[in-house]
This record gives sequence, C-alpha cells and structure tokens, in this order.
Amino acid sequence: MLLNFHDYRAQARKRLPRFLFDYIDRGAEDETAPRQHRADLDALRFRPDMLTGHATRDLSVVVFNKQLPFPLIVAPTALAGLVLHNGEIALARGAETLSLPYCVSTQAITSIEAIRAGAPEADLWFQLYVWKNREQMRSLLQRVAGCGIDTLVVTADTPVLPNREYNLRNGLTTPLQPSFRVALDLALHPRWSLQVLTTYLRQGGLPQLGNYPPAFRTRVGRAAMAADFTIDHCLSWRDIAELRRAWSGRLLVKGILTVNNAEQAFREGADGIVVSTHGARNLDSVVSTARALPPIADAVGDKLTLLADSCIQRGSDVIKYLALGARAVMLGRAPLWGLTAGGQKGAEAMLTLLGREIDLTLALLGREALSDLEGCIDKEDGGDANPRSNCSLAARSALEQV
Repeated sequence: MLLNFHDYRAQARKRLPRFLFDYIDRGAEDETAPRQHRADLDALRFRPDMLTGHATRDLSVVVFNKQLPFPLIVAPTALAGLVLHNGEIALARGAETLSLPYCVSTQAITSIEAIRAGAPEADLWFQLYVWKNREQMRSLLQRVAGCGIDTLVVTADTPVLPNREYNLRNGLTTPLQPSFRVALDLALHPRWSLQVLTTYLRQGGLPQLGNYPPAFRTRVGRAAMAADFTIDHCLSWRDIAELRRAWSGRLLVKGILTVNNAEQAFREGADGIVVSTHGARNLDSVVSTARALPPIADAVGDKLTLLADSCIQRGSDVIKYLALGARAVMLGRAPLWGLTAGGQKGAEAMLTLLGREIDLTLALLGREALSDLEGCIDKEDGGDANPRSNCSLAARSALEQV
C-alpha cells in the first residue's frame, strides 16, 4: 500500500538499479545538505487557528497568469526516461491530466518535439543547460519556442560537476565502463532491465539525449561527441542578459540562494527565480532553501515570481515553502518515485497525494486558501507571532534559533 512519499521511494528503491536510484536519491560528498534541509524544514512549527468554519479550501495558485489546481510544478530531471521507457512523455501526460506544468530538461532522453507530440495540451516549460556553442543553443531555443513553450528555466547552480562518489562506486561513469558491479546490479533488477533497458536496446541501442541535434546526440554513458555541445560551466550574468535578449518568453533563473543574486536576476530582466539547491545534490553544506528563501522573499517577492524546491516529502513541506514566500514549488524526486511505481498513473497518484496533504494541512491550520498563510509559522521562543508581520519574517525567526 502506497500511502506517502516514503512508500513510493521504497518501491522505487526495489525496482530501480542501485546506480540509478542513488543518482536520483542521494546528495554529494558527505551528504550533509539533504539532512540539513530536512532538519530546517522540520524545525518550522505551525500555529493553527481554530473554529474558523471553512468547509472547503482553495488550493489553487496563479503562476504567470495561469491558475494551477495546487502549487506544484514537475521539475526538470535529467534522464527521467531511464526511470521508465518514454518516462518524460509519461510525466508530461500526468502533469497534463492534473493541469500542472512540467519542465522538460535539456538532458531528457526524449526530444522536446516528441514530448509535445505525446502531450499536446500539456503546459510545458523548458530547463536550459547552456551549451558552449551559442549558435546551436539559440537553435535549440527556436525548437523549444516552436513547440509552444513560453517559459524557460536556466540552471545557474552547476559551475562544475558535483562530487558524487557513489556514482563511481556504483559504476555510473562517463563513458560507461562495463563491469561486474553493473552487470550484477542489472541482474538483481530484472524488471527494469527488461522493461526499460531491453526496450531501448531493441529500438536501436542505448538511449540518447534527445534534445541534442541528431548528428551530435550522445548515447547515455558515452563521452560527448562534440565539444560544442558540452555544458558551459563558466556562465556569468552577461549570459543571462544574452538569454534575455534571445528569449522572448518568460525567463527564470534556477539555483538562486542569496539576496544579491536575486536582485541581480531582476536587474537582468528575469521574470522569476527558483530558490533551489539542486535537490541538495550539488554543493554539500549549502544553505537550505528554507533558510535562503525568507530574506529573498522580503527583498524581491514583489518584483519576481518566486518558486522553491529541494527535499520536499510532504504537503506540509509545500505549505512551509509557500509560507516562507514561494508562489509554488518544483518537485523532482516525488514524481520520479511515482513514475517508477506505476508509470503515468503512479506519477499522477504521487502528485495527487501531495495535493491531499496540502489540503489536510491547510484545514488543520484553519485557513481557507493558500493566500491566507500569514502568521502560520510559530516562533520557537513561544512568543506570539505578530499577526501583521508577513509569514516569512516569523519563519525566519524560528530558523535563526535552530
């Protein structure tokens, strides 16, 4: 019986090869960041109102002039097509069914054109890793726009590849080296090997990165075929300004954790930012999203659309991020665990479950809508929260005492 995030995660752990599960699930180096993220989220306490008489709650939010039934966006996740054959299409269809946005990754197995064809009515966004060849990058942006996508999310938090030592231990290297460890891992997970890997092999070999030009597509596990299509890890704010000129739609910068960077994003013409630590998977000991978000919300919350992500496991976590100043959250691991457990329907079930938990938390808080979260976070010193202070300030006070 799959009743919560942890149940779906446990199911995924059984079904996925260890090298793939660990790649999605774990952090970097000593993995202090995921633990600290959870500690900071768990340190926040709610102060509910009683006898408010709300029979139903409004879970909807408006993000870029579109009303979402609940404040969830499916985040970009590289190699989602390895979790399930055509996994990106399944995620897009699941998001489409629930009227939620799905942000496609540059590193997707399936091309943006195929995802659009598979989910023609989906609210697709696109996450961009900037290629060294800017002309080819602009060509990619034209393809994205041609698929009716008007929201671009540029990842800014990966100036170098992170140190994930477990990838080496599990045999997940580039180029991929055949080994007894990998062979044993595949043998111990026959369902995945037959339903995912074998299906790709029957269709022409190891899966490719579908958004790269056909002549330069790199098969998963192989070294890049051309230097022009490697990710540019030396980005600067000049590159954000260049993207702003090249992209006529909405532009978000993902990975912002400081007020200075948030204000710079606004000055360069960004429409929003994602306060994010890359799922606590890049820089170990990085400040948590829960700590970074309140001062950013105070500084630019009235100028930019603020989204947040990292280490969300419950609907109550979503409420906390919204109370700290986010408009909505992006979810990476949760939809992938649902996808592993039950394909498109599993992803829908996981997202719907979080929606129910959001509703439950809102009901227990005595609030009628997600726009009514002011004063919902308790100060750990036991003092009454100022009813006229915004919730991010109260939440910050709680975090400063952790």
